[in-house]
Amino acid sequence: MLCAAVLLAALSFSPAKAQLRINLNLNIGTQPDWGPVGYDHAEYYYMPDIGVYYDVPHQQYVYPNGNSWVRATVLPPRYHNFDLYSGYKVVLNEPTPYLHDNVYRAKYAQYKGHRGQQIIRDSHDPKYKDHGRGNGHDNGRGHDDHHDNGHDDHH
Repeated sequence: MLCAAVLLAALSFSPAKAQLRINLNLNIGTQPDWGPVGYDHAEYYYMPDIGVYYDVPHQQYVYPNGNSWVRATVLPPRYHNFDLYSGYKVVLNEPTPYLHDNVYRAKYAQYKGHRGQQIIRDSHDPKYKDHGRGNGHDNGRGHDDHHDNGHDDHH
């Protein structure tokens, strides 16, 4: 990612304008403990097991309800069996991926039931050392019933 930013900056350098601008957008600290490791930036996680998206910067789940999409800080009871820590997450870096749900549902269907993705909570990478254990942004499972490297899609 840094190499791409440096290359982009080098290509956009103009002798007439002697300035170099590099913009790196990192959001490691806002990613939940159950997020996949290996991403300095993530806009959304898509969870193929349940067809739900998680808006990382806003810390909200986006899930279907009839013909519309609902945003909430917790998942509704119908997802109570889903474990955020073991379920597979796909990183999507586009503004509103849920509006193209049919594309992502088909593209990542093969990851339903996939386990073994390393998550932030279990990482020993120094970049996560100050991540704040317990930063799950929910009660640990993401539900309101009170009861690991992924794929990256840059569109």
